[in-house]
Amino acid sequence: MSFKFTVSPDFTPNHLSGWYIFNTWLQKQTGLAIHLKMYSDFNAQRAAIANDEIDLIYANPFDAAMLVREKGFLPLVKPEGASDEAIIAVNAENPVADVADLPQGLKLAVTDDPDVRMMGMILLEPGDLDAGNIEAVPCTTYVVVAKQLLRGDAEAGIFLAEAYDDLSPMIKKQLKVLVRSQISVIHHVLMAGPELSAQREEIRRHLLAMANEPKGQGVLESLGFTAWAAVDDEAMEFSIDLMDTLSM
Repeated sequence: MSFKFTVSPDFTPNHLSGWYIFNTWLQKQTGLAIHLKMYSDFNAQRAAIANDEIDLIYANPFDAAMLVREKGFLPLVKPEGASDEAIIAVNAENPVADVADLPQGLKLAVTDDPDVRMMGMILLEPGDLDAGNIEAVPCTTYVVVAKQLLRGDAEAGIFLAEAYDDLSPMIKKQLKVLVRSQISVIHHVLMAGPELSAQREEIRRHLLAMANEPKGQGVLESLGFTAWAAVDDEAMEFSIDLMDTLSM
């Protein structure tokens, strides 16, 4: 039997090859036929999830709640010492230095990354900005968000902090960060679907041991991680409750 693995579309392009390397490593360690399928956007990925086509997923925290409640997925691990944070940035030539000074009605470049967009809108609250008084400029990737700011087609943009940090120095030189979130408890989670529930502990054991051997360390480095940390069901429920609270 073969299983399909996918990754939340908000991963940074620098780590695309790393996920294919990880998939190969995981197949060798577990002996399972696991095939990596990347989706270009969240809608396409969620359609696959809805059709029960996904068995293993590196999920963003917003979708993780749906995966647990509606599809019976179980948490495995999260990147150790890493968390999802959001950044509000503008063109470097923009005189605004604080989100409180951003004007209502501004054009805001955003992706359809749900948890990052949610955190970004929270960061904009000091400027009394919300979905009702901004004009969203939809973008497919964070590179496109940056391009919108550089071209002047948007006045501000919401970035996943990791994606912003991975932009080239030339692009970042032309941008200015107004604020970076420091929530520290929101993170992506690697999760197993019902078809892999019997292999859950075996998969987790291999993942937690990755950092202890050279090949595993190399694979982790290709993903931008240092190690995996276990996520139990109780921690997963806490994360889901937190997302519910922040979404209110």
